[in-house]
Amino acid sequence: MKITMVGTGYVGLVSGACLADVGNHVLCLDLDPSKIAILEGGGIPIHEPGLLEMVRRNVAAGRLQFTGDIDRAVAYGQIQFIAVGTPPDEDGSADLKYVLAAARNIGSRMTEDKIIVDKSTVPVGTADKVKAAVAEELNKRGLKLNFSIVSNPEFLKEGAAVDDFMRPDRIVIGASDEKAIHSMRELYAPFNRNHDRLVVMDVKSAELTKYAANAMLATRISFMNELANVAEKLGADIEMVRHGIGSDPRIGYHFLYPGCGYGGSCFPKDVSALIKTAQDEAGITLQILNAVESANEAQKIVLSNKIKAKFGGDLKGKKFALWGLAFKPNTDDMRDAPSRKLLADLFAAGATVTAYDPVAMNESRRIFGDHPQLTYVDNQLDACTGADALVIVTEWREFRTPDFDAIKAKLKNATIFDGRNLYEPKDMREEGFEYFAIGRG
Repeated sequence: MKITMVGTGYVGLVSGACLADVGNHVLCLDLDPSKIAILEGGGIPIHEPGLLEMVRRNVAAGRLQFTGDIDRAVAYGQIQFIAVGTPPDEDGSADLKYVLAAARNIGSRMTEDKIIVDKSTVPVGTADKVKAAVAEELNKRGLKLNFSIVSNPEFLKEGAAVDDFMRPDRIVIGASDEKAIHSMRELYAPFNRNHDRLVVMDVKSAELTKYAANAMLATRISFMNELANVAEKLGADIEMVRHGIGSDPRIGYHFLYPGCGYGGSCFPKDVSALIKTAQDEAGITLQILNAVESANEAQKIVLSNKIKAKFGGDLKGKKFALWGLAFKPNTDDMRDAPSRKLLADLFAAGATVTAYDPVAMNESRRIFGDHPQLTYVDNQLDACTGADALVIVTEWREFRTPDFDAIKAKLKNATIFDGRNLYEPKDMREEGFEYFAIGRG
């Protein structure tokens, strides 16, 4: 099939490359010239394991191309995927300006029947708005062309997005047009060879499914974080509690890891957007999700509160080593990352920070600029040199079994604040560290 992918962010670029990898011909459109320049130069504008090799392989095979030309993009694919950003608006709702602009671009240029697929994470009812935008543009041109709107939400984890696309748990298709459904079945057939993962439903249900999935996962995280705070005060160990409840098959172990809060491009934005949609469109206050959101914001200051309890509220003259800047491992994404809130709190208290992250330091430089209280080093041990304590925010694999003797030799104080519970408190005591974790009693 010939496919146009509008947008080359995490969703668009991963989806386009993976669809090309199974034999489709894909043209990716982006209106940011710098992104197109990077892609045409053999690079990628994001960090995602396995993606660079896949992009290069399919570009070399002639199946994957990039352009900033809207006319060319609309003319190219019978299936037009919209995979642009839906950033949070000031009131917490999803900003649909890029989605609707893409729809209008298609409607104002299409000369044949099209299937238009919403791949972006969008509120319930967006497909109707996309349909109206396309129809309006066609009416302006006096054309009567057939087009179908399909909701096909993505369920990609940053850091594992390529594998998630190639081996999906489920493929959700929201549509009412049987021809469009048939085309989507054909498109996704290579990903269904083991067993049928396609779940077909109406458009609004598909739109809500994406929000519901992320809201459920965010709820589990905030629940465990609040439980961890209780466990800590009561002298219980949240890791033992996690094993105790996770062994129940009705609960399971996934997303039961307490820490210093969730972040990224999905959970914070999607929880907020679902709260706003429910309130504005249905007149319903989502009390649980409001609590999830509040609990997560509170959890992001748990580490800074522990640091201030140890060293005092005035941290002038104090220096901290920070391991991890990205909101999770295997990505350079720092959107709503707990590290950003922690750094802001430490800076406000007068502290300086030496940070290390395997891939997110350039993104941090873009966010913080030449901040006088923040420096970067090229390896994790150098961050500890002369620091009053080590603070861990991201659970990168290389942080799991470090050289504790070397850490202790470089730190002023043998003190670790672990926002991801990477180590066992008993082992840390035996190593001679004062160890502050999340909910470890």
